[in-house]
Amino acid sequence: MQLPATLRALQYRNFQLFFSGQLISLIGTWMQTVAQSWLVYRLTGSSVLLGAIGFCSQVPVLLLAPVGGIVADRYNRRTVVIATQTAAMLLALALALATATLTGAVRIRCILVLAALLGSVNAFDIPARQSFIVEMVGQTDLMNAIALNSSMFNASRIIGPAVAGILVARIGEAWCFFANGVSYLAVIAGLLAMRVARRQVQSAGSPLSRLEEGFRYVAGNLPIRSLLGLLAVVSLTAMPYTVLMPIFADRILHGGPKALGALLGATGIGALMGALLLATRSNLQGFGRGLAMAAAMFGACLIAFSYSRLYWLSMGILVLAGFSMMVQVAATNTLIQSMVPDRLRGRVMSIYSMVFMGMAPFGSLLAGWEAARFGPPAAVAAGGAFCILGAVAFTVILPRVRREARRLLRERPAAYGN
Repeated sequence: MQLPATLRALQYRNFQLFFSGQLISLIGTWMQTVAQSWLVYRLTGSSVLLGAIGFCSQVPVLLLAPVGGIVADRYNRRTVVIATQTAAMLLALALALATATLTGAVRIRCILVLAALLGSVNAFDIPARQSFIVEMVGQTDLMNAIALNSSMFNASRIIGPAVAGILVARIGEAWCFFANGVSYLAVIAGLLAMRVARRQVQSAGSPLSRLEEGFRYVAGNLPIRSLLGLLAVVSLTAMPYTVLMPIFADRILHGGPKALGALLGATGIGALMGALLLATRSNLQGFGRGLAMAAAMFGACLIAFSYSRLYWLSMGILVLAGFSMMVQVAATNTLIQSMVPDRLRGRVMSIYSMVFMGMAPFGSLLAGWEAARFGPPAAVAAGGAFCILGAVAFTVILPRVRREARRLLRERPAAYGN
């Protein structure tokens, strides 16, 4: 049976296994994310500590992702992903045990430590997992696979927070952490069932020289450098609004854990729509202009959300925010992976990870401090304003970026299309 164009990457058996396993696992991941944020907020009521949890979970990506990129280019990527997913499973089960048995300040310290350890695992997981996609589908359907991968991420973002909100309200946070740990079995089983051709790897050169090669490639490539620059602005200033969601759900919109799950789920609905829109595309034309417009729209939505005091209006705004955020992030990922040669893919995607997740911890701390000093609405509005400024700056240099990107994409016609 011929699949619709939107689902064409699912014709590959390996991607089918990856897609189904990751969908189950990511539902558990979102359950843990929501439950962890609510637990910290319930125990402390502190916006600063909410920011600190985000910092601890993401700053290891900034520090260790370059090493993860070297590992992804040097070793079997499927083996690396199996190892990282297993480690993440054990950390989730440890968090469930700690939540069920520890109390008070000891529990908070344990959450911070486990969040930092999970961030360290992600520093190796993200470059390997992102680079592994092309081995499952090939260059021709890479763009569709990235879009479907984003769709899967955001479908789970709808289900996971909603389930977590119910479970937290009824039986507590520890069960969400336990469910997440069990969910990793699905993705590990899928990875083990794959049949992957052996990839030729380059072993020449020291780790430091290989690391330098990746940074030198990005620094000398105007389109990739510009795409990462806009992503850095958005990650630092706008995306950390999520760490303040427990405060919006409780104090501003007067809900509870169910409201928190619903708000994050609304963002997921919009993001899923954006990812599915990209999945319908068969070429990359217009992506540069589209991601600039999406970044500006994301900033405008955050400003509007900061002023809303109506629950359903806030939900609608977050749908638009999730849509625009996903279009910008997924388009950036697609453009970079379409331009980069495979021998550098792991290292370049590690730099992408550093920018996408490595900037966020500093944004989380900044957002927590701004919320404590000026209030959560002001912190979110400021992030939205900087996001718009970043989109304007990218639009100014877009003609130069487009000319150079077209030259690079013509060297890889399977990625460029018509």
